[in-house]
Amino acid sequence: MTKRTPRDIVLQRAYDDPTPHDGYRVLVDRFWPRGRSKDVLKLDDWARDLAPSADLIHWYGHAPERWEEFRRRYLAELAASEQRGRLHALLDAAGRRRITLVYGARTETGNQAVVLREALLATTG
Repeated sequence: MTKRTPRDIVLQRAYDDPTPHDGYRVLVDRFWPRGRSKDVLKLDDWARDLAPSADLIHWYGHAPERWEEFRRRYLAELAASEQRGRLHALLDAAGRRRITLVYGARTETGNQAVVLREALLATTG
């Protein structure tokens, strides 16, 4: 496996308009964001299998007091060999382009895209 160079990986809410600088746009939610069409989102991929498990999403419920435990559990899910393969596949599909992780959560800091970005950056190092 070759060592990758540091990546430009950014986060964007699904309810914000895409920009010409987004690069490779990938939805990272298990469920499609309400009221948003494929045409509006302009996605290159939907990595629903990289999203947290339905049980973990339900348990977390975006409760701020559960954030650190959610982060720990989700990183553990992403450490599974099948998920590591999906992380590498996402990085490979994006090539050298910027990666924009698109998510539907209201909060910009306590959501799965934050954790997924962390895992992707660790994978590139």
